[in-house]
Amino acid sequence: MKNSFKFLLGVFLMLGVSVRTTLAQCAMCRATIENNVSNGDTTVGATLNFGILYLFVAPYVLLSILGYLWYKNARRKKKLSL
Repeated sequence: MKNSFKFLLGVFLMLGVSVRTTLAQCAMCRATIENNVSNGDTTVGATLNFGILYLFVAPYVLLSILGYLWYKNARRKKKLSL
């Protein structure tokens, strides 16, 4: 119980520290896109959108794979116990 509390506290502290860095990156991306669009280059926005989608989908794919492996392992153990 005490170890899990320390772990959760550490996770929340790391998340709290990383929020400032994350918010700073948003301003940098926006400034880069505005600068490129004002110069006539519109391809940067499409590339940035693809990167956002990649970062959005990757955790769900990993969790799906882990869930599938967990399901298969639990099903196999159930068959062995019968």
